[in-house]
Amino acid sequence: MKKWNNRAWLLVLPMLVLVAFSGVIPLMTVVNYSLQDSFGNNQFFWVGTEWFEEVLHSERFHNALGRNLLFSGIVLAIEIPLGIAIALAMPTRGIGVSICLVLMALPLLIPWNVVGTIWQIFGRVDIGLLGHTLAQWGVDYNYAQSPLAAWITIIAMDVWHWTSLVVLLSYSGLVAVPDAYYQAARIDGASRWAVFRYIQLPRMKRVLLIAVLLRFMDSFMIYTEPFVLTGGGPGNSTTFLSIDLVQIAIGQFDLGPAAAMSLVYFLIILLLSWVFYTVMTKADEEAS
Repeated sequence: MKKWNNRAWLLVLPMLVLVAFSGVIPLMTVVNYSLQDSFGNNQFFWVGTEWFEEVLHSERFHNALGRNLLFSGIVLAIEIPLGIAIALAMPTRGIGVSICLVLMALPLLIPWNVVGTIWQIFGRVDIGLLGHTLAQWGVDYNYAQSPLAAWITIIAMDVWHWTSLVVLLSYSGLVAVPDAYYQAARIDGASRWAVFRYIQLPRMKRVLLIAVLLRFMDSFMIYTEPFVLTGGGPGNSTTFLSIDLVQIAIGQFDLGPAAAMSLVYFLIILLLSWVFYTVMTKADEEAS
């Protein structure tokens, strides 16, 4: 019988300990806060599932959840097709490849708070290039006063910032297609759509699965960019779950409801990501 050398686990042990301290222990602290109430002086009182019931029956929570789902759906519907189209238009040989890859990577290198600040200035009607230009054209645009303008600005900002990720992942799938496939398609006289449908898209399915999962999780957890741009306004029109959670935890200092809401938020992300992954992997298996 072959004997396994388990001493390699000693090399992994420090990382496991680090993960426990940085992930598991804070999570247990949040669970503890979600089941108790505090009246100051570090005195806690057991309330059981009261905060979870309050969150799940809260209209405020439902409205913020609806805004999150709507935002994620819109950006996915825009960024996935747009990213595929840009990847298909990129060159596959020559110096143009390096130039395009660098240009695509640039938005991803900008910190999230800087992205929000850039678009905050860009959209201002007094000094911003976008806002001032639209005002000169007679377009009634003001993201600080109009919920529709605020939503359009946030969506445009997210598309500008994150479509590059979809482009790079799609491009990696495209360059992995062997030239023999294209040569066979040319011999058979296949149309451009047929090449995309039967050669390129199947090769991109796995990277597109990663792109959809990453973009869904990122968009559903978005906080910094809309907070910097609109602060959740005008009114509550752009108050997503993350912004609402911070307002409850820090603004109102309601630690119990905030902890319960954060756990519900976390479970929703896990559930929806699992659904996305299961559906897309089953579709991939059926297609193959």
